Amino acid sequence: MDQSSPQTLTVEIIEALESYGVDRDQYQLYDYIDAGALEQLVGGSSRAVEVCMAVEGIQLTVTGDGVEIIDPEGGYEKDQ
Repeated sequence: MDQSSPQTLTVEIIEALESYGVDRDQYQLYDYIDAGALEQLVGGSSRAVEVCMAVEGIQLTVTGDGVEIIDPEGGYEKDQ
């Protein structure tokens, strides 16, 4: 992920969820995360930061490189 805005990070998360079959009308992302705070945490650190979360039961990992969906076996399903 480059120096994105929170809106861009939000779009990346939504697109990752959609790629796993979760329609954006099924949930409100702000019920799960504060995209602005997440962007500051991930993008504002001089060190590598990895944030893991679940949205609609889908495990996500957000890093400075992007958003990834973690499969149920603990590996990585798709890169965004």
